[in-house]
Amino acid sequence: MVVDEGPVADSTLALEFVQFAVDSGVLRFGEFKTKAGRLSPYFFNAGLFDDGAKLGRLAQFYAKALIASGIEFDMIFGPAYKGIPLGAAVAIELARLGRNVPFAYNRKEAKDHGEGGTLVGAPLKGRVLIVDDVMSAGTAARESIAIIRAAGATPHAVAIALDRQEKATEAGLDVNHSAVQYVRDQLGLQVCAIARLADLLQYLSQHHRDGLEVHHERVLAYRQRYGVE
Repeated sequence: MVVDEGPVADSTLALEFVQFAVDSGVLRFGEFKTKAGRLSPYFFNAGLFDDGAKLGRLAQFYAKALIASGIEFDMIFGPAYKGIPLGAAVAIELARLGRNVPFAYNRKEAKDHGEGGTLVGAPLKGRVLIVDDVMSAGTAARESIAIIRAAGATPHAVAIALDRQEKATEAGLDVNHSAVQYVRDQLGLQVCAIARLADLLQYLSQHHRDGLEVHHERVLAYRQRYGVE
């Protein structure tokens, strides 16, 4: 049985975001192999928000979703690598909206000259918001949480673009929770997603005349097979 993980901040915003992702070529349909080895009928590649206009609009969606969610935080952390431009762009957009917060990110390898270390930007302190693209297994979130705690700050929330709402895998086996549910229920962090798989299905159902019927059927079948229970 597929159950709902709770509403995103704004369903209209979510559908607008799905349209934007499709128009940008970031959200594609076909047959794609996931990290878990599943054949997914859709693929979301945030790396294709690859020019200033797209990244700026993406940041607007993150900022609007965060403001609507009511989640409070003191600073932003962008985990390497995709989280670095995402976190920076969101920090810029929030500042433009009058909510100026510090921003930091990590390096994959420690720097042994200059300021050294693996952290760049503002010192990690207070309630930290982690900004990333998607959450597949919660592994990246756990790594970010460890970095934030080691610095003496509090990992407080995660903002992602798309919640796939599907079962995570552990040791190669499906488990009965999604990565978002794990981070929220087991790690105790709030999660803000601009859109969810449910919103993608709603978008596809509303665009049958655009030749998306077959994609709706395939995405629905995928969710029925792998959706969280």
